[in-house]
Amino acid sequence: MKIMPNRLDRGFYMYQKEFEEKAIEVLRSGWYVLGNEVQSFEEEFANYTGGGHCVGLASGLDALWIAFRVLGIGAGDEVIVQGNTYIASVMGITINGATPVFVEPDEYYNIDVSKLEEKITDKTKAILVVHLYGQASNMKPIIEVANKYQLKLVEDCAQSHGACFDGKMTGTFGDIGCFSFYPSKNLGAFGDAGAIVTNSEKIAQDVKIFRNYGSEKRYFNKVVGANSRLDELQAGLLRVRLRHLQELLDERVEICNRYLAEIQNPKIQMPKIREYSTTVWHQFVIRCKERNSLIKYLDDNEVGTIIHYPIPPHLSEAYAYLGMQTGSLPITEQYAQEVLSIPLYNGMDKEEQSHVIKVLNSF
Repeated sequence: MKIMPNRLDRGFYMYQKEFEEKAIEVLRSGWYVLGNEVQSFEEEFANYTGGGHCVGLASGLDALWIAFRVLGIGAGDEVIVQGNTYIASVMGITINGATPVFVEPDEYYNIDVSKLEEKITDKTKAILVVHLYGQASNMKPIIEVANKYQLKLVEDCAQSHGACFDGKMTGTFGDIGCFSFYPSKNLGAFGDAGAIVTNSEKIAQDVKIFRNYGSEKRYFNKVVGANSRLDELQAGLLRVRLRHLQELLDERVEICNRYLAEIQNPKIQMPKIREYSTTVWHQFVIRCKERNSLIKYLDDNEVGTIIHYPIPPHLSEAYAYLGMQTGSLPITEQYAQEVLSIPLYNGMDKEEQSHVIKVLNSF
């Protein structure tokens, strides 16, 4: 039994008829950019998150860099971000010429709020919170620090659609919440797609103008913008998946609860869930000091895995110019050497789950 780390086809077949009907509807409409599907999805996703406004964009990375652009953050500014995130989070900062200032993660893989204030300088303009692997970060003290120092607060919610801290959904705590709808996400499109959520009508309007060449009215350009529009087909398909998102999240929770209860191996460290936080289990991430041996053992037993992420951004070639060396973020670097994502996807059957559990327990 070969088990892949992720299966996107299963999620399609669960609602195949609805997806196909929506695709045909959009194709027959003759309107493919910035039409009714995008507007409807924006309204529905804003309502789902509890954010006041949603603006559809071409990708999650676009959501990040455009967020900082419209907030006026650029060269000479510093943005605090956790060290163990995916590199796209950092790119959202540096594309604008700003400098990332890295903070170590806590035991839940999110930013360690106890280390926030020591990183603040007179150049600090914002905090970027990443709700990694689907678990909501510890937002209360983060908001307190942001308010104390009058910092902008941006949330990277690429992996946390539907996750809550103290009953409030990620993406609605700060100035802007940035979402990716890449196909592998819990709320995934069938290609690249993204969005921002904000409670500010002005920010929403600024993003709408910026995403469309800086144009509010055709051929009248207010700013030098970008071409970053969520297309009608992806928006329509996202509307279908959004209708079923809660049942999809419930299924992931059921699978992961079984993992938590039945994977018992002293060599494997299991993920923890923070009090007052929920997780939507974008990934089920274990840690193992003998990771290479574990990966080989799992592969020999036909269990696929992925490392999220093997190279921390501060040690990547792309950010060599920051001058950070190995050892500068020891917790981040330790996690990068030990984390491993095991198979998790909607439509994963009991037999597949049992095989994963059995193999992990026998390592």
